[in-house]
Amino acid sequence: MKIKIIKCLQDNYSYLLIDEENNYACVVDPSEPKPIINYIEKNNIKLKFILNTHHHFDHVGGNKDLKKKYNSQVIGFKKDKNRIPEIDICLDNNEIWKNEKFEAKIYHIPGHTTGHICYHFYNQNILFTGDTLFSLGCGRIFEGTYSQMFSSLKLIKSFPKNTKIYCGHEYTLKNSDFCLKYDSNNSALKEKILSVKNYLNKGLTSMPTTLEDELSCNIFLKSKDIETFSKLRDLKDNF
Repeated sequence: MKIKIIKCLQDNYSYLLIDEENNYACVVDPSEPKPIINYIEKNNIKLKFILNTHHHFDHVGGNKDLKKKYNSQVIGFKKDKNRIPEIDICLDNNEIWKNEKFEAKIYHIPGHTTGHICYHFYNQNILFTGDTLFSLGCGRIFEGTYSQMFSSLKLIKSFPKNTKIYCGHEYTLKNSDFCLKYDSNNSALKEKILSVKNYLNKGLTSMPTTLEDELSCNIFLKSKDIETFSKLRDLKDNF
């Protein structure tokens, strides 16, 4: 399965998962339709599914147009069915969704929103975390609680260390400034920052990151308790 990273809006990422044998695809969090349509048309791809991690417009903005154009099915969290535009397939926590070569387990990871989920394509060892976990950061807490976000990150930390993580935004370099301020002696972090800068200078992206990298470098994942995490999240909000 091939993954094509598609830049959308100002700093969003949408992800096309392509079954190259059949040229079928899913798209994760289509922020806007045009960049996705351009790639699909150029490569003669059949867009079968639209997977949403949460209801924010910069993750579902392309749902309606893409569904209309390609007759795709929209997938989202069962308890967010009234907030995911054009939803067709409602999935629950710990449910496995499977269609031909596509196979993923759904995990409810609230905090950023109450209905946020991630998609774990376990056969490929790939995790789409939306706006819950960023490289070197985590999402703002808009609807949920500190406790929910801390628990959601703890769940993500339980995945295999070599899991490839695809996040919703290119925030890595911005996040690195905060991590470096409060974890200034972290040599792994400094190495990752150099690597990220190298990628970005070449016009590439910092995705995917790996869970192993994040466990070593992401100050939010290094938080041992809810008190430490909450304090860091407040500091980051005002950074």
